[in-house]
Amino acid sequence: MLIQDVRNSDLNQLKWDLNHLQPVDAGDYITQLPKKQRAIAFRLLNKAQAIDVFEYLPTEVQEELINSLHDVQVVQLVEAMSPDERAELFDELPAGVIKRLLQELSPEQRQATATILGYTEGTAGRVMTTEYVRLREGLTVGEALSKIRRQDEDKETIYYAYVTDDNRTLVSVVSLRQLLFTFPEVLIRDIASDRVIKVKTETPQEEVAQVMKRYDLIAIPVVDREDRLVGIITIDDVIDILEEEATEDIQKLAGVSGDEAALSAPRVTIRKRLPWLLGIMALYIGAASAIAPFQPVIAAVPVLAVIMPIFSNTGGTVGIQALTVTIRGLGVGEVTPKDTLKILRKELCAGLGTALALSLTMIMLSLIWAKPQERWVALIAGMVMATNTVVAVTLGTLLPMALKRLKLDPALVSGPLVTTMLDTIGFLTFLSLISLALNVFHLPA
Repeated sequence: MLIQDVRNSDLNQLKWDLNHLQPVDAGDYITQLPKKQRAIAFRLLNKAQAIDVFEYLPTEVQEELINSLHDVQVVQLVEAMSPDERAELFDELPAGVIKRLLQELSPEQRQATATILGYTEGTAGRVMTTEYVRLREGLTVGEALSKIRRQDEDKETIYYAYVTDDNRTLVSVVSLRQLLFTFPEVLIRDIASDRVIKVKTETPQEEVAQVMKRYDLIAIPVVDREDRLVGIITIDDVIDILEEEATEDIQKLAGVSGDEAALSAPRVTIRKRLPWLLGIMALYIGAASAIAPFQPVIAAVPVLAVIMPIFSNTGGTVGIQALTVTIRGLGVGEVTPKDTLKILRKELCAGLGTALALSLTMIMLSLIWAKPQERWVALIAGMVMATNTVVAVTLGTLLPMALKRLKLDPALVSGPLVTTMLDTIGFLTFLSLISLALNVFHLPA
């Protein structure tokens, strides 16, 4: 086990340990070090290990090391990165640094990186790699295997080879298994499958993940608008995409901006959360404004101050439950906007049962807390609780479905937003009915 403080370490022992760790474990160790010690630990890696470890470091640590290493070391590391990982790093670097690094890259790597950076963020073109095995139709199996041995050892994956014509149009796909178990003189075109599952460069990355999951693929080809092969996306990229999408959805539901990690610096946490909190405060002004005109009513019926927080918490929770299930279903491709009525019907059936149980509970609690002359409030409280529950499941289902139909991210409907909407609706309804009962029916308070 490596000790955590570089300053108190035997550097020769630490160097041996780091160079014998798996690259991902060495990357984790360096990432967890204090900022000033990361460059020291990284310099203890031999060249081959450093190249492997660098790709496993978070982007902010990669940027930090680029600023602390000599130009020759930086160019070697960046040149050795896969084009998609390099493009992700360049997204975070200052324009001047990117320009300098691009000039130092080989023409082939410069072109590959520029190609990926040219596509819109969040699309297949932006997450693909241009390192793949490409074969021509006229090759024999023996010639194909020789080509793979000579030229393709550094490709992202060799489990699939993609067959193209002279214009790079994707024609078919053949697996390494087929090549190994076929006689050398057989032509590639005779064993390759023309039923190729592929995606376009502009396909959203979450859709790519769903396609690969549906067909159990470990890699998928990416083609441009002319059906020319331009790259592939591998299963490790898809795992990263799924983690990124899930993290983004969870953070949005909780009212947190993306890219905040558990160990982010306090200033980053403040920057990511404060805008949401200020926005939520602005929304709650609307809910508070709905209550403000009813202050005399609350003063006349004190038990309302005890009951109203239950409306707020329960209605918001019901809405977030429906919202979370709907967004998750959309995220994994389990449902689409076409299923809106089906899901709404299911949620309403469940919501009516829930509404009945919550309504009865609310009536009993109101009877316990209310004074004898206030017990009529329990009936209104139960009725409004039932209504608010049905409204909550409806909003939690329809809002993300509507955003998806408009081709927007359903997770934009955050939990605090739904809670505030339900608070406003519930308070207005409840207090209006109480006020009506006091003024029209002259019920005692």
